[in-house]
Amino acid sequence: MKEKFEVIIIGGSYAGLSAAMALGRSLRKVLIIDSGLPCNRQTPYSHNFITQDGVKPSVISSIAKKQVLEYKTVQYLNDKAIKAKKIDKIYEVDTESGKTFSAQKIVFATGIKDNLPKIKGFSECWGISVIHCPYCHGYELRGKNTAIIANDEKAIHLASLVNNLTSKITICTNGKATFNTEQKIQLARHDINIVEKQIIEIIHKNGSIEKIVFTDNTTMAFEAAYGAVPFTQHSNIPESLGCKLTEQGYIDVDMFGKTSEENIYACGDNSSPMRSVANAVSKGNFVGAFINMELTKEQF
Repeated sequence: MKEKFEVIIIGGSYAGLSAAMALGRSLRKVLIIDSGLPCNRQTPYSHNFITQDGVKPSVISSIAKKQVLEYKTVQYLNDKAIKAKKIDKIYEVDTESGKTFSAQKIVFATGIKDNLPKIKGFSECWGISVIHCPYCHGYELRGKNTAIIANDEKAIHLASLVNNLTSKITICTNGKATFNTEQKIQLARHDINIVEKQIIEIIHKNGSIEKIVFTDNTTMAFEAAYGAVPFTQHSNIPESLGCKLTEQGYIDVDMFGKTSEENIYACGDNSSPMRSVANAVSKGNFVGAFINMELTKEQF
């Protein structure tokens, strides 16, 4: 017999746990399925989250999980959801271990997967000294000699934000720069240099960047770097169920977290360019409350 739930949440990090808490407090029968591989698992500290500033991400999620599971209608399964299908108005979810569960509504809090460049040392530094977000880690790197590993509009966007945190910025485009004349003038006005050489390695010590090595074997010393890297959805299940994606590759949701498919919701990094623990918690809480309201309307 397939165990039935009102809501299945796929992804049990910050957004998923936050949604589960809102639902658990309304005595909704909820199952969280999580594979235990959050995208920020290498990040040493979380910032810009009030009451939790400077706390390790794993500590935040551990406390959150313990608190959420105090609500007895919420269950947590350490497994990986691999497939889902709709049968009439019910969704069935299959897991890697061979289990199958059903629910009236599904929440995807599955996050995104960073497609890191094949540069030696990049992945070891990612989330530690090579980072994606000035809001999450920029304050700790203020005043440092900083590289921006990006090109075109992404580099301009990062440079404009980082410029408020340090005056020592170099854009490493990892190939020919694609800036227009106006952008070049803008960068020059702020004394931001552009290096168009290909990068072959990031020399680091335990994830802390020390130098960038280029194909001509020259090096530049840095204390920090920002990287704009492409991403894909961490799970392909939403698309397999017909959920639309935005042009940027996020799951397309409305202000309530509803996807293009009936009774399917998304929250957190998979559906928002504002990538932070604080935002994931906020979106998850809102989606959980909204789903409870939808269930109430259907049952009352």
